[in-house]
Amino acid sequence: MVNERSTQFTEGKIFDKLLFFVLPIMVTNLLQMFYNAADMMVVSLSSEENAVGAIGTTSSFIHLVVNLFIGFSVGANVVVARAIGANDKTQTQNAVHTSLIMALIFGVLGGAVGFAISRSVLTAMGNTGNLLELAVTYTHIYFLGVPFLALTNYLSAIFRAKGDAKTPLVALAVAGIANVVLNLFFVLVLGMSVEGVALATAAANAFSFVWMLLKLQKDQDMTTFSFRALRLERQAFFEIVRIGLPAGVQGALFSISNMLIQSSVVTVNNASVPVGTKYQPIVNGNAASANLEGFVYTAMNAVHQGAVTFTGQNMGAKKPERVKPILYNCFLLTLMIGGVMSAIVLLLKTPLLSLYGVKAGESGSLEQLAFEAATLRLWMICGPYFLCGLMDDCSGVLRGLGKSLLSTVISLVGSCLLRVVWLLTVFPLSQTLQTIFICYPITWLLTTATSFVVIMLVLKKELARRESPIVGKGDLD
Repeated sequence: MVNERSTQFTEGKIFDKLLFFVLPIMVTNLLQMFYNAADMMVVSLSSEENAVGAIGTTSSFIHLVVNLFIGFSVGANVVVARAIGANDKTQTQNAVHTSLIMALIFGVLGGAVGFAISRSVLTAMGNTGNLLELAVTYTHIYFLGVPFLALTNYLSAIFRAKGDAKTPLVALAVAGIANVVLNLFFVLVLGMSVEGVALATAAANAFSFVWMLLKLQKDQDMTTFSFRALRLERQAFFEIVRIGLPAGVQGALFSISNMLIQSSVVTVNNASVPVGTKYQPIVNGNAASANLEGFVYTAMNAVHQGAVTFTGQNMGAKKPERVKPILYNCFLLTLMIGGVMSAIVLLLKTPLLSLYGVKAGESGSLEQLAFEAATLRLWMICGPYFLCGLMDDCSGVLRGLGKSLLSTVISLVGSCLLRVVWLLTVFPLSQTLQTIFICYPITWLLTTATSFVVIMLVLKKELARRESPIVGKGDLD
């Protein structure tokens, strides 16, 4: 029989269960975000004044490769959750072991590709000189650890699919502490810079992977891991790819648009400082602000993961009538989390930015320019960030409904494509940070509205099929 923890999402009140499911994920996500934040905070203490900006310029490129190659983890979440909801042990075992092999394969491929193209891509983004060399060093070491990152993400997806959000939390908590300690050791004791924090992140991801794999091996339920059961099962593989590939491609293409945005920020920076200036103020200020926003995003993204799991389990249990309440409860929780987190960041922006070495300076100074760029971005993006959370909730419900490709198309057209068009048409006419940042809330709002309408139409069709007296059980399956 299915463990009670695994079936609790298919019955009873939604909000309380969603809240207690999301909270551990939120803390886990924040710990993962802290990896990168700790990198940037600690590296700001090194002798390299552009270290923070260098790591910041790599984020969209790293996300491009990671999303493209290991974004399939959302497919593993949905497939495992549906198998559990259907009380099918064979399908659950197939999905678990197939997904872990996929994680290893795509993690190795992603790491190799990212390592090989780092310099070319970062150069094309406008990085030069010292900033470029630091960014290349960081990405090369980071990509060597991507296989561990891939396995960690897939294992987290498996645990969450069965309703266990605490195991990833514990693993990431311990790994996060190790990451900070190693950061401080490599930078302050050994005198390293970006290479030290990259090594610390790779080691932390390796620890998380080992911790969760051992836990999955000990669990006595339908998801129990066994090395002897490792194999690529055809049906599970293609189902994970069918659901996960659109999500991975969506994340990768979003990263491409963010790379274009990062390149536009570099353009504004180069136009604002004298040629040959070593310190790049707008690049560093933008990187610090973006990293702070990441905490708000990852907190809200926990609700997105809840939307995927709750919707997937209820569809597997043939209960589509619960999906609309799931969406509304996700909206409510996102507004609560996003509102509180954004308010904290905006109210404490000055001391928080100082952790990244971005502080107010004299009028007209490079330090003041960095601070003003960071503050502007926080107000224009972090303020309305709840719109991004609502957009992700809709995307999670669509994927849980099995409409991953549809979700991808909507998101790519509504956000990614419109951002690219904006930057290629409007930005050349007014090359300012305001012009860059305003495209975010506009695209979030448009994509959320479109996704919501599509979800209502999909549910209406699904409920009509279920209630039709001429539809047989085979049709419903």
